[in-house]
Amino acid sequence: MEAATVPRSASACRAAPLLPAARAAARHLALPRRAFSASVAAAPAPARAPRRLLAARRAADGDSVETEPEAVPIEKRFPPFPSVMDINQIREILPHRFPFLLVDRVIEYKAGEYAVGIKNVTINDNFFPGHFPERPIMPGVLMVEAMAQVGGLVMLQPEVGGSQDNFFFAGIDKVRFRKPVIAGDTLIMRMTLTKYQKRFGLAKMEGKAYVGGDLVCEGEFLLVSATE
Repeated sequence: MEAATVPRSASACRAAPLLPAARAAARHLALPRRAFSASVAAAPAPARAPRRLLAARRAADGDSVETEPEAVPIEKRFPPFPSVMDINQIREILPHRFPFLLVDRVIEYKAGEYAVGIKNVTINDNFFPGHFPERPIMPGVLMVEAMAQVGGLVMLQPEVGGSQDNFFFAGIDKVRFRKPVIAGDTLIMRMTLTKYQKRFGLAKMEGKAYVGGDLVCEGEFLLVSATE
């Protein structure tokens, strides 16, 4: 005959000894809030891999790695423009002088094909006091003139029959001004020779000017070089 199961009373249940796991849980729950927070804060944090190691792992996995701006010195964030022709070489080719020499440097050049020049636009340029006093903007006609001077650097080179001393506008067409150029901008001008009649010294060029990645001016230029 099986012994009957007799349920324990509530007082008997409370008096029963606790198992070791239950005893540890009871101590954990009985901790005051401050003591519990301190115990969590004192717990060892998971070890972090160095940033360089993480970057190397991401690069190995093919992920893009972004360099924090603070890690790169300001003087190394922006590469300088190259110098194919400096201002002294430009002055040996172009007849223009202050205040109308509007090309500071040539950064790309291929004989008989194209040239890329830059004009550093500064508030000290002599046209800003009158255009305009309250909002200094580089005049569009001077942008066109600066582009034509870059074209002259292509025309007056020996590789393109550069024995002539001067060149002049013969015509401009399809000129469009897309955005204003202001003090502090760097105007980048590319002039490409599309047609050249050496006998008459006549050149047709395609011109585009940029500030950063923005197209600010474009047009077609007809220039002629000639002696006195």
